[in-house]
Amino acid sequence: MELHPNEIKILKALKKKSRVDEIAEKADLDLDAVNRTLSWLATKGLVKIDERIVEEVSLGKEGRIYAGFGLPERNILLKIEKTGKKELALSEIQNEFSKEAISIGLGWLREKNLAKIEKGKIEILKTGKTKDEKLLELLKKEGKINSSELTPELKKGLQLLKKRKNVVKISEKKRMWAIPTEKGLEISKTTKIEKTISQLTPKSIKTGEWRKGTFRPYDADIFVRPEYSAKKHPLQRLIDKIREIFVAMGFREIKGPLIESSFWNFDALFVPQDHPARDMHDTFYLKNPKHIEIPWFEKFKKRVKDTHEHGGTTGSTGWQYRWDENLAKLPLMRTHTTAVTCRHLTTLKKEDLPEKVFCIGKTFRNETIDYKHLPEFYQVEGIVVDENANFRNLLGILDEFYREMGFKVRFRPAYFPYTEMSVEPEVYMKKKGWIELGGAGIFRPEVVKPLLGFDCPVLAWGLGLDRVVAMSLGLDDIRDLYIPDLDWLRKSRVL
Repeated sequence: MELHPNEIKILKALKKKSRVDEIAEKADLDLDAVNRTLSWLATKGLVKIDERIVEEVSLGKEGRIYAGFGLPERNILLKIEKTGKKELALSEIQNEFSKEAISIGLGWLREKNLAKIEKGKIEILKTGKTKDEKLLELLKKEGKINSSELTPELKKGLQLLKKRKNVVKISEKKRMWAIPTEKGLEISKTTKIEKTISQLTPKSIKTGEWRKGTFRPYDADIFVRPEYSAKKHPLQRLIDKIREIFVAMGFREIKGPLIESSFWNFDALFVPQDHPARDMHDTFYLKNPKHIEIPWFEKFKKRVKDTHEHGGTTGSTGWQYRWDENLAKLPLMRTHTTAVTCRHLTTLKKEDLPEKVFCIGKTFRNETIDYKHLPEFYQVEGIVVDENANFRNLLGILDEFYREMGFKVRFRPAYFPYTEMSVEPEVYMKKKGWIELGGAGIFRPEVVKPLLGFDCPVLAWGLGLDRVVAMSLGLDDIRDLYIPDLDWLRKSRVL
């Protein structure tokens, strides 16, 4: 078995169970080198490592004062002893000590049974050094002590000192001992330390010294503990990848607020005000404020109102009900990022077209939690505003996106209040079958004309991002994305 010179040094210094600092001193190595080398020796079966958490005791702020000037109870006893008497009136010591010192001292004299206090007098019962005083002296001398090394008497003294405030400080430290195995002891007797070359240096190459020495062989079979470099959370890595996919397809990213009005979240999308999606079972409404300020509300209010009530200028009959402005002002946590693309539509003019934008952000719904639903999740939303866009373009964009993500996708017809035609993209998931990942379609004129001001094809989609990410990572349950499993996070592959 080939050994590093440091390994041989430590084996020769290690005759019995020893602390790491003792080994470092005997082998003339620094602590870091000893710790690394012991790990190598342990993997080779030449030493055993004993690691323990020990309790280290040192003096606190009050403890340092007591160690220098004595405990209050001891100082009271010394005052009485100086008088040559065994008892003294309490009034005679009141001018000698502070009220706090007297209060503490008298309490501990009773606690330790060192004196009897009654009828305004204090009588000495014992004068010998107490367990806690002996420990204070030792701590003053040593500085720090391992509590497991204390005698039974001093351990009782430690319990007394722990009852006092800021007298002792207790800290846990990891301590390591190394024990040579029989194989390690045998090798230490038979192996010599030879001068070998562990690495080539510019100097050794220039001078030719490398020709005179022997190169140290390397054991490729030695186990090395893996080191996991810092990296982004898998969910964030996939969000970045999705962002790159859409940017590469010519899209531009837009953003919007998490707290939204019912107007932009529902009304602008031609969702009727009595639609089940607005119910508390699906939407998180806010108690405060009761109503929210709506950007550009006065400009678009009448257009949206007319469209809901009788179709406005769209040629539709609308929903045939009385639209309520107060319901439109209700604040909520956005249920989709479509509210962001709706707002963006209002900023466009004909000369801005064609326009391709996307949004990645958190959305919130009062969902029952299961393997594919969470009340808080990411969504990726996008629109294409182009007079020449058609339904086949929409399917092509979604197919390209999922192909870049590593999935084969299929589409099935669907219904949404704000798109026509509408589809739901699905991908296959082992054990779960085909999974629906969101909705897509072409915005209805009832959405486009009130916001854009003119009729134009608008391709739109909103996809649940968490499900896509989970499947890309081979997870069957999206809840696993949010479990704080550090081991899984470290080992997760970087896509």
